Amino acid sequence: MAERSWPVLNRLMGVHTWLYRNSGGRIGQHVPFVRAPMLLLDHVGARSGVHRTAALLYVPDGDNVAIIASKGGHPQHPAWYHNLKANPETTAWWKGEKRRVRAREAEGEERERLWRLMADAYPEYENYQRRTNRRIPVVVLEPA
Repeated sequence: MAERSWPVLNRLMGVHTWLYRNSGGRIGQHVPFVRAPMLLLDHVGARSGVHRTAALLYVPDGDNVAIIASKGGHPQHPAWYHNLKANPETTAWWKGEKRRVRAREAEGEERERLWRLMADAYPEYENYQRRTNRRIPVVVLEPA
């Protein structure tokens, strides 16, 4: 994606986030042609301390949910991933509810199982992994 298109995408995601929150999750939780639902992840800038929100696809896993730090296959991890590493205690919105969560990175068999679930729900993740040399992290949000 061309760098100049990021401001447009960011503006659209801002509208999406606003609709999601203000509709209690009735608008924005599901995206056409994507099986995985979306959540809103609140995070605090590791260096800036600025509060931000990211709209991300997720899959449920018992009481937890899994999200993918793909950034569309870019060489660097997304900012929210670095922010969660520095500040893992946060909140996330899904199914119309704001929940307190603690983020951690999945490893080993758990990572592989959750990656497969996410890739089944959104096959584009496999293409993202092929585009980059980094191993795309799978992040688990657990109730805090």
